[in-house]
Amino acid sequence: MMLTTCRRWPGRLPRTCGAVYNLHSARCRHSSTEAGNGSDFKDRSDVERLLNDATVPEESTVIGDIENWTTSPYPKGAYVPHKNQSQMQHALRPKVDPKETSILMFPGQGTQYVGMGKNLLVFPQVVDMFNAASAVLKYDLLKLCLEGPKSKLDFTIYSQPAIFVCSLGAVEKLKEEQPSAIENCMAAAGYSIGEFAALTFAGCFSFEHAVKLVKVRAEAMHYASEIEPGGMANIYLRPDSKLNYALKMARDWCLDKGIEKPVCAISNYLNPDCKVVAGHLEALKYLELNLKQYNLRKMQRLNVSGAFHTDLMRPAVEPFAAALKKVQINEPIIAVHSNIDGKRYHNSYKVFHNLPKQIYRPVKWEQTLHILYERPVGSNFPDTFECGPGSTLKSLLKTVNSKAHNSCYTVNI
Repeated sequence: MMLTTCRRWPGRLPRTCGAVYNLHSARCRHSSTEAGNGSDFKDRSDVERLLNDATVPEESTVIGDIENWTTSPYPKGAYVPHKNQSQMQHALRPKVDPKETSILMFPGQGTQYVGMGKNLLVFPQVVDMFNAASAVLKYDLLKLCLEGPKSKLDFTIYSQPAIFVCSLGAVEKLKEEQPSAIENCMAAAGYSIGEFAALTFAGCFSFEHAVKLVKVRAEAMHYASEIEPGGMANIYLRPDSKLNYALKMARDWCLDKGIEKPVCAISNYLNPDCKVVAGHLEALKYLELNLKQYNLRKMQRLNVSGAFHTDLMRPAVEPFAAALKKVQINEPIIAVHSNIDGKRYHNSYKVFHNLPKQIYRPVKWEQTLHILYERPVGSNFPDTFECGPGSTLKSLLKTVNSKAHNSCYTVNI
């Protein structure tokens, strides 16, 4: 009953843009004692615990699991649902026809472009959002989105806040043009920085708190990339590709070149035929020169300034964790799926615990899509809306689940 009440998206946002994206109802939130939110983490031991977690290998990082993740959407030893198994017992509203529900997806860095947001300005609440974000960021975000220059917009510290605000602006447009998509939303997921939009949409953060977190995250990741320069690249696979062996050999190559603790790892799981790898520039150079040796089909460098979602981003954890400790984290009122394992956030503490790890752990987007769209044969699929710049996530969905893609739409911003 709480979910049904809380899922209403707010009407026009107040001019003050206070708690803009908390779904605007105190009754939608648990009390602070029930929520276990960020305000309950009162001493530095919580931040220290997060930092300790960041240095301890997790079970999902053992070699067996990594090998299996490159070829299967499910980790080694994981339970794989049978294709005819009913998912009704796991549904939030089991008697509702999936065709009458929706899923929202939010894109990540790299989707930004000059001119994004211009189709959102007819909605006064979106203009309010840009003004509120600009007040936090201390620069004119709307002007940057509309006019560029592209070289500045592509910079991490600017692109992440821009994508975040445009994504939630797209939600406002969707609310006005197709309110049922918001009212019937059952789940949300975001790719990297898009996860912050998903959590804000779900009521975990106020809009202004979320902008502050995105700002700190972007600056911390930029700082980490300056400490240890790195890069990223799409790797296109063949059925007999030896990607993990190639990554190991690239790290060994770096050791021979005198690079201590070399990093070269999968940073983003896109679909069965493509992964993003990231690490030291010397490691990427090795892969480029030895594609055929490991039966890798193609490699495409990405225009980014760092090796995001790898161990090279660990220096960004502490400042972000400290900022996260200072903000109120409410219970998510719809299912939001985490980048680091694809699982649903069940409470606000898990949000507090996972978001710092998301900076240096790989984005398991392919696995998230399998979890979101697992259905028995013959089942209907919900409508999916990509809220934000571009249509990258819609294209990825087609490569993972073509039936779900048939009812996927992009919100033109």
